[in-house]
Amino acid sequence: MVYSTNDALQQEIKQQKGKSKTIGLVPTMGALHQGHIDLITDAGAKCDIVVISIFVNPTQFNDASDLENYPREVDQDIEMINRLHVDTIVYTPSVKAIYGDAVETIDYDFGSIIQYMEGQYRQGHFGGVATVIKHLFDIVKPHKAFFGEKDYQQLRLIQQLVKKTGQPVEVIGCATSREESGLARSSRNKRLNADQLQQAAIIPKALELARSLFHQQPIPKIKQDIESLFADSPVELEYFEIAPITDLIPVNEAVEGEDHRAFIAAFVNGVRLIDNWLLD
Repeated sequence: MVYSTNDALQQEIKQQKGKSKTIGLVPTMGALHQGHIDLITDAGAKCDIVVISIFVNPTQFNDASDLENYPREVDQDIEMINRLHVDTIVYTPSVKAIYGDAVETIDYDFGSIIQYMEGQYRQGHFGGVATVIKHLFDIVKPHKAFFGEKDYQQLRLIQQLVKKTGQPVEVIGCATSREESGLARSSRNKRLNADQLQQAAIIPKALELARSLFHQQPIPKIKQDIESLFADSPVELEYFEIAPITDLIPVNEAVEGEDHRAFIAAFVNGVRLIDNWLLD
């Protein structure tokens, strides 16, 4: 089933909830890939019905060209979803269906978890993410919502959003889906040719290096080694940071008793890719 209007979607969800069906939500911006399929499959294992939203959210892009170039493949996306053995509802809203007459960002204070890494390099991005997810939760009213750990700061933000707004949604993080090279699957990968995808494999290689060195070298030396790794590569490193998972504030010295993640962003032929790995 595919719905583009809120009334029709909500009527269907109400009927399903009346049958005591558990509703899951997988928010996407379309251009679906195996990572999305894994999320939908995980959701299908935990819920009776999975709502998959396909909506390219304008408020989370700080780069107009990135918004313009973001792949839009709704017909192919729906075909892919229909091949799954999961009971699904596809929601393809207009901007007006999500935002009404005012495309505005709601200002939330999420503290340190969004101040660094993506928050530092993509000003306004997380405000747009929080706003669209809040609207989607209000429209769909799911029991559970599923997000990939590739966007780890986003996952943490949504967990905080639920606490702040009191919405009765269980937020579930799912492991990052990867190519054979280790590269995190992303809709942006579709903008890269075979050679560029091979070059992009330096990103998981850098994270693997960081993991292997984490208990052997000081963090500044690890960062120096990562920068050296990229020095002779056509892939442009934007940032590499290591941060405890509680506050996501980058550190130069490991915090005792904390788990840490390595975070990275890089450009491959102008296409920006992000990733992170748990180090401990």
